[in-house]
Formats: sequence, structure tokens, C-alpha cells
Amino acid sequence: MLARAQQIEFDTGPKAGAGTERLCAVTRIVKPVAEMLRFVAAPDGAVVPDLKRKLPGRGVWITATREALVEAARRGILLRGFGRKVDPSDLADMTERLLERAALDALAIAGKAGQAVSGFSKVEAALADGNVVAVLHANDAAADGVRKLTAAVRRFSEAEGREPLVISAFSAAQLNLALGRPNVIHAALLAGPAAETFIARHARLERFRTGYPAPHPAVKQQKPTPEE
Repeated sequence: MLARAQQIEFDTGPKAGAGTERLCAVTRIVKPVAEMLRFVAAPDGAVVPDLKRKLPGRGVWITATREALVEAARRGILLRGFGRKVDPSDLADMTERLLERAALDALAIAGKAGQAVSGFSKVEAALADGNVVAVLHANDAAADGVRKLTAAVRRFSEAEGREPLVISAFSAAQLNLALGRPNVIHAALLAGPAAETFIARHARLERFRTGYPAPHPAVKQQKPTPEE
């Protein structure tokens, strides 16, 4: 049992790290890889999150939450895992930035694929059409606009028998950049593969920040891929 635990807690490279579950070096609990993050050590001793599970070198697996990562640094778990001196400083903040960037990149792809609309009127119209899987509000949006679209979401839910995911994790500036449009305060995602990828990456970001994922019941849950 100990040998198996060591085998799935650490790995010798991305191929050896392939599998459906790993042992968290912090909690000592075996979990699906979708709930984990792999970390590798760069030649200069910096610890790097391997979000796509492709980087070479020995990997250490940790539950994909900020709390677990902070605890790993506090207890020196990464030092023991890599067997040499490493620098885990700022690792939690760096990991969050990379997860956020991955989600926004997926949003940009959804926009280019025609699976995102922005602007109050277009979001309201999309909700009326019934093809919306998520509504995004900038986290600095005015309360009045959010309130009016909340009413539209409620009408959508009553008509469709399901609730779209409501996301307010990003600023207007971030939404502007991702969707390539100015003044994006409200947006809606339409059903499609690109939208599903964004929702999966947003759930991963939320899990890291809060410890609880934000899965969307209307979106088919897929097997984890390196791109998620």
C-alpha cells in the first residue's frame, strides 16, 4: 500500500503521471486527477504548476485549492517531494493567475467561435431565445444592470426548466480583452464545445479559490483533458 501511495503521489514525468487518480501530498487522500494540480521543479529551483500535465521532470500532486497549496509550502512538502531545495514563494498567487488566464483564453476562443455575445440587449435577447448556458457579469458591473438581467435569467429558468450558470469572476477590463470588444459589462455563452471548455476552466478556477467547484448541470461533464 505504501509503495502504491508513493507511486501515485509523485511521478517521474508527464507519461508516468498519466492516470485517473493521484495521492495528494498534503491531504494524503487519493483523488481524481481533475481535482488535482501537478507541480514540477524548474532547473533554477522555482516550482511551476503544470496545468496541462505535460512538463518534463518529477511531478508532485496536490489538491487543486489555494488552501492545500499554501499548506504544502508551509509544511515543506514540496521540498521533500522534489528531494532538493526549491522555492515555493508566490506559488499560490502564480497558480491562480495561470488558472485565471486559462479560463479567459477559453472565453476568447468561445467568442471567436460565435458562442459568446456581449452587451445588455444581446444578452437579454439570447436569454429570450433559450440557448444560453452561462451569463457573465463584470465584477465591477453596476447593480442596476445585474438586477435587470437577473430578472431575465429568472424568466429563462421558468421557461426552460434549467438555470444558466451566472459568473462574476472577472473585471470588465478582463472581459474586454478576452472578447476583443470595448465596454463588456455583461455577456452570455451559447451552447457549444468552446463554451463547455470555458465553463470547465472556470469551475477549476473556482475550486482553487474557494475549495468548491462551480459545475454547470446543463453542460455534459466530460473526461478531464490536458487542455482543461
